[in-house]
Amino acid sequence: MIQILTAFGWFAAIAAVLGLILAVASKIFFVKIDERIEKIKECLPGANCGGCGYVGCEALAAAISRGEAPVNACNACTDENIKKISEVMGLASDIETVRLRAQVMCSGTNDLAKKKYIYGGVSDCVAANRLSGGDKICPNGCIGLGTCVDVCKFDAIKVINGVAAIDYEKCKSCGACVAACPKKLIRLVPANIPYWVGCMSVDKGAVTRGYCDAGCIGCKLCEKKCEAGAIKVTDNVAEIDYTKCTGCGVCESVCPRKIIWSAYKKTKVETAEPAVPAVAESGGEAEKTEA
Repeated sequence: MIQILTAFGWFAAIAAVLGLILAVASKIFFVKIDERIEKIKECLPGANCGGCGYVGCEALAAAISRGEAPVNACNACTDENIKKISEVMGLASDIETVRLRAQVMCSGTNDLAKKKYIYGGVSDCVAANRLSGGDKICPNGCIGLGTCVDVCKFDAIKVINGVAAIDYEKCKSCGACVAACPKKLIRLVPANIPYWVGCMSVDKGAVTRGYCDAGCIGCKLCEKKCEAGAIKVTDNVAEIDYTKCTGCGVCESVCPRKIIWSAYKKTKVETAEPAVPAVAESGGEAEKTEA
């Protein structure tokens, strides 16, 4: 009996000492959690898409609280919530934000872009890109296997006829698709832009004609006709300066390849369906048709 009581006493003493050590350690190694992190996290969308460059919304909230990231670092965050984050951080709540959306700069659908082989591997753009840049001859064409679709947390992308298409109504401009695209064909652009050029080919016109029936040939008709000077052809491909574009639509009407697209087609705005360039042959010339 005495042995049992002695053992119990030793165990109690050891437990007391360990408890004291843990109590002291908890005070010494205590890490104060910034209460602003939780408040900021509540203002973020919670999709953990990684488009901001951080592993998730909590990591971004912590970075904002430390001053390592701006209060408007999350493109998917609403203006109202950005103001709330600013208030949490003690900053001015009138920070201007520009609404963005993703845009796939390619018109090379399956019926227009020529292919060099039939791909039968893993349905992943990154994997296909390792095999000579994918199955399309165009080095800048959309591979169309939907890696961007897989990373989008908002169901805002679909692959239609071999090209990824953005649903403008669902897109939160998080940027996850931009980072995922191995061809770097997806860009974040101002949400209110009236037109965009559906091509990123930098080859000369004769070369582009050889591998795609819808690629920009660098003819410069759009550049010559634009009175605002908002569109320039650089490295054989047209690009619009959205700070100058007036939305007149001249560039769209004169483009012989029909790859300058209107962002305000009825099919995009009213039905919110992903808009993919579609081209039909009529009278020997390619005409743009509504998706």
